[in-house]
Amino acid sequence: MSARNKHKNDLRARRHRRIRAKVSGTAERPRLTVFRSALHVYAQLVDDTVGKTLAAADDLGLDKKAKAAAAKGEDKRKAKVAVAYAVGKTLAEKAVKLGIKRAVFDRGGFSYTGRVAALAEGARDNGLQF
Repeated sequence: MSARNKHKNDLRARRHRRIRAKVSGTAERPRLTVFRSALHVYAQLVDDTVGKTLAAADDLGLDKKAKAAAAKGEDKRKAKVAVAYAVGKTLAEKAVKLGIKRAVFDRGGFSYTGRVAALAEGARDNGLQF
């Protein structure tokens, strides 16, 4: 890893620690946490009082048909952003099945743009409030 990338990751980790000091999830209102790598995006709902993941979704778990449709940009989004939106939709559907309607958003130290914002929008559009 180059020195520049290590520095960027250290800064993101510091931002994430600051956010986590203020944001915590409960069973009624879990924490929706997001992680994005260069290729993939992951999201999960976490109950911090017991340290348990309630639901999780990622672009690896999307069925190939939905992922291909999202990657083509059928909804006027770029490929990775469209896939992140689909991940948010999937997570929100799982949350609604579990009876979870509200969550707190943890962007994981990432900027609230692009894939992170698209994931949040997808979750909101399918009934999750935060």
